[in-house]
Amino acid sequence: MSTLRLRGRAFGPGDYAIMAVVNRTPDSFFDRGATFGFGAALDAASRLIDEGADIVDIGGVKAGPGDEVDPAEEIRRVADLVAAVRAHHPDVIISVDTWRSEVAEVVAEAGADLLNDTWGGVDPGLAEVAARHGIGLVCAHAGRVEPRTRPHRIAYADVVADVIGYTTALAEKAVSAGVRKDAVLIDPAHDFGKNTWHSLEISRRLDEMVATGWPVLVAVSNKDFVGETLGGLPVEERHAGTLATLAVSALQGARVFRVHDAAGARTALDVVERLRA
Repeated sequence: MSTLRLRGRAFGPGDYAIMAVVNRTPDSFFDRGATFGFGAALDAASRLIDEGADIVDIGGVKAGPGDEVDPAEEIRRVADLVAAVRAHHPDVIISVDTWRSEVAEVVAEAGADLLNDTWGGVDPGLAEVAARHGIGLVCAHAGRVEPRTRPHRIAYADVVADVIGYTTALAEKAVSAGVRKDAVLIDPAHDFGKNTWHSLEISRRLDEMVATGWPVLVAVSNKDFVGETLGGLPVEERHAGTLATLAVSALQGARVFRVHDAAGARTALDVVERLRA
């Protein structure tokens, strides 16, 4: 199993890294614009770091369908925030959630350490930016769909096999493009190009992804599959289900956990660590 190295920090097998979400969007499914303002976003980043976040993941475009956000607007939302978080917290790992290479270039210059490509390599230039700047890359499986779309009745012969084949191929391609191997993660991307059954099957069999040797990121926080599994719970009632899914993922060897509640995730993962000792 490889060790993940970002901004001078190392996360080996058995280590857990908390990636906390800061959305500079007015229409986030979770906070509904609470951190859209620059000051609110910067304050949220500082609070999440104080609560135990190792990585701050900054996003400027809602993942689901919504108003069009062009590259210039996405840059306006995220680049200055990356620079401000870097100035206030020089040692924190900064990630940016984007699928666009033109955005990636600007945030890399501003101080980002990781590009979180949740849409699965739709822009191959993203890996080139990561390689040129010596930063990391998340290689995700989004079912080969267009960014910000929800496919109708998507199907896989074996969703886990599809996820593993796609993400590991992206990872190898990124390394071939010059991205450091120890700065590449793979992400099954729960709910992206998947229904609830697919996301649950990935969670049950996450150890198969871990067995590839690539560090695995899981992003399950308050997602629809958690709510549907628990009888259709709304977003604000999915916290317990989120923590349960994080624990199951950690026990199977996941390395990085993208969450909205850094403190709660840190507590849950501390318990898992003690159970494994």
